[in-house]
Amino acid sequence: MADYGIGNARSINKFVKEKLDAFGAMDRDFRSLFTLMFREENNVMYERSEGYRIRSTTYGEARAHILEKAAALQTVLGRLEPDAVVGLYMENSLEWIETFWAILAAGFRPLLMNLRLPDELLHEAMSDCGCWAVISGTKTFPVLTVTPAQLEGGERIPLPERFGSELLVMSSGTSRHVKVCAYTGEEFYYQIRDSYDIIRKCRAIKRHWGHRLKLLTFLPFYHVFGLIAVYIWFAFFSRTFVHLQDLSPQTILGTIRRHHVTHIFAVPLFWETVHAQAMKTIRGRGEATLRRFERALALWKKLPGPLGSLFSRLAFREVRDNLFGESVRFMITGGSAIPADTLAFFNAIGYRLANGYGMTEVGITSVELSTRKKYLLSGYVGGPMSNAEYDINDGGELLVRGHVLAKYVIAGGVRTDRDGWFNTHDLARCDGGHYQILGRRDDLIVSPSGENLNPNLLEPMLRADGAEGVCLIGVNQGGETAPVLLVSVRPYASAQALTELAERERALIAAAGLSGEIRQVVFVAGPLLQGDEFKLNRLRLQRDFAAGRLPVLDPSERREEETADELLAQVTEFFAAALDKDVSQIAADADFFLDEGGTSLDYFAMISRMQEVLGIDFPADGETALHTARQFADYIRKDLAR
Repeated sequence: MADYGIGNARSINKFVKEKLDAFGAMDRDFRSLFTLMFREENNVMYERSEGYRIRSTTYGEARAHILEKAAALQTVLGRLEPDAVVGLYMENSLEWIETFWAILAAGFRPLLMNLRLPDELLHEAMSDCGCWAVISGTKTFPVLTVTPAQLEGGERIPLPERFGSELLVMSSGTSRHVKVCAYTGEEFYYQIRDSYDIIRKCRAIKRHWGHRLKLLTFLPFYHVFGLIAVYIWFAFFSRTFVHLQDLSPQTILGTIRRHHVTHIFAVPLFWETVHAQAMKTIRGRGEATLRRFERALALWKKLPGPLGSLFSRLAFREVRDNLFGESVRFMITGGSAIPADTLAFFNAIGYRLANGYGMTEVGITSVELSTRKKYLLSGYVGGPMSNAEYDINDGGELLVRGHVLAKYVIAGGVRTDRDGWFNTHDLARCDGGHYQILGRRDDLIVSPSGENLNPNLLEPMLRADGAEGVCLIGVNQGGETAPVLLVSVRPYASAQALTELAERERALIAAAGLSGEIRQVVFVAGPLLQGDEFKLNRLRLQRDFAAGRLPVLDPSERREEETADELLAQVTEFFAAALDKDVSQIAADADFFLDEGGTSLDYFAMISRMQEVLGIDFPADGETALHTARQFADYIRKDLAR
């Protein structure tokens, strides 16, 4: 029998059921979860690339490290009361996993700190839940701050009789306040049980590659999606996690291929970016290639399930080879709306991309497991899993209740225990037991005419060719709410390009019957997402627009020579950074190699950075290679004009 790391079980299903039954017969606390999670000691828990080598850590090795760190933590924090709250401020890593369990094994409650939040919100959340200390190697906090180095070299302790009773998770902070949600081992037991629903209903999610099942550590473990859907679901069954060094496209693709990753769970922004880049590559191969791809995609949409799957495997092999390769078995998106064409692209080329639903307050409660294109390609999130229930109130808002919800929530310093139905304030509809999320109640815009405008439904219809992104916001004008369409464009778009884009946007607005509602289209230089945001933060965009903080472009005031000067100045900064020189030392027509003394490594690093920032592919060798700042600026300007 093939070795899947399932002990003496005769199949993966039997292994999963036996482990779940064992958890159910125990105390259903974090000690029991830890015992079972690290039971398969020889299974590889974590992989990471180190130069040309792949370093692996087994569950047994990690368990030993955890108990050593727990001993050191008890010494460092010995004066704290049992169950005191200890913050964990780290990026995804093997160290994060080991420190997380060490906090619990030392008898404390871990607060999983959102690294993307500003200090003001972090400190507010820490105060709300009474955080006494933080473990961090990068930031100092106004409480006792412990570095990871202080947890090294401890003597391993026996498995403690008493673990911390809860873990605390922060919300993403897209509202004015951060919520802190508490989960016990009991809620996690039911979350894990619900993962068995997926395994039984969907064969694709349990498929291995070369007897291994490996998840990419893309989603942060401190976020509810990363914690439950990525880490807890799969670590309980002793599967492998693959370290992601950074979020650059080259690193992501290289990591997936080198480690033969089988499962990728990410936010819609990731899938949209990969889709856009893939389509750019296909278009770059000529009109004939693009037409063949579009015909094949249209045919796939008409073919029934098994026949469509066979067609995908045969027709789109080259596309998969240029993306993730053949090892990927299942992919999940969640957290915000995803365009239908992005879902269609990945499912058509032979990868299974499903939409899921969850919140910090409720955990993960559903995933669309149907292969019917009606549901799969329209962003449905499936029906509730066994330990959750859904309902829709008279206002169209989704209600959730069940065993998987957080034990209690702290918001604004006030604790609210879980009791009955939880109103998500997400607008939803149900079709044959499959639920579709239509947007947030808070995002609805009531126009001056009294019309309710749902940005999530309208934005896909209002994104014209040439727009990097769109966001519909409500702006207070004279005591009324005026709908304004923000359109992000590349920073150096010309006046002509902006004028033509404005005409296309107006045409889409008219086609949607919204000419009398959306009266203002505003161009914003650069992306609408800021920093580490992974979805549109409408509240921030509304505030920034009202305060004049958005980099607005006015086509009527934009002069071509000013745009050219701005672009050349930006390229010169790229040159200076790559060459480690001052901007004043870079001449516009100086050759990168012959005049400036740059190396090939410097050059390719610069091109990679420019592609990442500007979203443009540059010729890197041969007669078309660009060597001066002016050549790069001219090339970018021509690309923007297409």
